[in-house]
Amino acid sequence: MESFEQLCQHRRSTRKYTNRPIEQEKIDYILRCALMAPSGKRTTPWEFIVVRDEQKLRALQNCREHGSGMFATATAAIVIALHTDLSDTWMVDGAIAAAHILLAGEEKGIGACWCHVHAREGAEEKVRQLCSIPQDKSVLCVIALGYKDEVKSPFDLNNLHYEKLHEEKY
Repeated sequence: MESFEQLCQHRRSTRKYTNRPIEQEKIDYILRCALMAPSGKRTTPWEFIVVRDEQKLRALQNCREHGSGMFATATAAIVIALHTDLSDTWMVDGAIAAAHILLAGEEKGIGACWCHVHAREGAEEKVRQLCSIPQDKSVLCVIALGYKDEVKSPFDLNNLHYEKLHEEKY
């Protein structure tokens, strides 16, 4: 990508992946980018769990009734668990770290898709059990990762919702 804008323009949620494994150096890069995400008072309330085990990945596709099918073909996933007692902005902090993961993946040619599990129909508990996450941590989301097996058009800059932009007042 030539610019951050182009990176954002091309990053789309990928739900179908090839079976090609992601190289360790790309996973390491994505995780380093996540660790550099801003957080309230620099509390860094997150913990990242990388999942590559095929049985666990396939089990993740059943963590929610809808919206978790992308784990059927994902070759990796990153679970974002948070220390809720460190900051009252833990959920926002986790979401910003997730955005870093999504964008870092795109930069390295890795498709990704966010699956929200916090307070979703028992999904959080399923992920907690699957990954042995302590009860004192909240599980915000799981991000599916893999090499893209679908082509999505980049955002059309002419069709963005510019009406949602305001200056000085609503």
